[in-house]
Amino acid sequence: MTAFPEPARTLWTAYADSRRRPRRVHALRAEQREALGRLAARPPRPAPERESEHAYVRRSDDMIYVCPWETRLRSWRSFARFRERTPESLAARFVPPLVTARVEEEFERWRRSGRNLDPHIQCSTWHVPIAWFVPFAAAERCLVLGGAPGAAPGSGAESAEVLPEHASRGPATAVPARTLIYVTSMPEARRRVAAALPVVRDGLGEGADQVAPPLAAGHLEALGRWLAGFHPHALVELDYGGLVHLLDDDALRSDESVAEIGVALAATARGEVELTVAMYKRLLARWRPVRALESAN
Repeated sequence: MTAFPEPARTLWTAYADSRRRPRRVHALRAEQREALGRLAARPPRPAPERESEHAYVRRSDDMIYVCPWETRLRSWRSFARFRERTPESLAARFVPPLVTARVEEEFERWRRSGRNLDPHIQCSTWHVPIAWFVPFAAAERCLVLGGAPGAAPGSGAESAEVLPEHASRGPATAVPARTLIYVTSMPEARRRVAAALPVVRDGLGEGADQVAPPLAAGHLEALGRWLAGFHPHALVELDYGGLVHLLDDDALRSDESVAEIGVALAATARGEVELTVAMYKRLLARWRPVRALESAN
């Protein structure tokens, strides 16, 4: 079964077969080059003038899974968050007020059109949000080591992505070099998030004062709502993206974040405070130094 209506289904099928589209191994760099070009322009362009025609493509068995980049929509949403979190006087130093007004007007027109505001791709810079590990199992990890750490793909903000991919028919793709990806089915992702929610809400009962979990019920609820908007036969990926260029081979091999969040949730459900605390401490010890690089000189 395919998720895209016509004519989008035919267009994406032709795109997947095209020799000219960016291959997965080069797609992240292509996106980052385009973003840097817009930010380096005078004046800067927070969002592209048109929506991207590109997508991530995965082939498996007789299916083609397509995840549109939706760069314009994602840029609008990111710029809106930037405006919410940044004082107006400081924001004006990055983007002139006239440009800001035009971008916000374009986004408002899009919102009024009634089109979907939830992109296929959620991004996070400099770390993987703890909630994003919940939809996956340790056995669903794909780690490929190749290329040198430090050979970052062009952007100063390394990012992870979680993306559902819609399906149409077709044959299998090679995995890109140096990557860490988890892939699961949409039903499994939804089931795991739904099962984790009551555990996180109830917490450790009397032991709750001994641990401040980094996993919030609100984050899981938001993730669950986002997943609910996609085709039930889609795949869901957690892609470490550019973060693999900040971590050496040993760090990537030893990254068991998905397994650790699974153990933490199971221990919380059983009321095992010490094991829950130990797993959360391991997660935080791994990701705090990576996240701290955002403010490093």
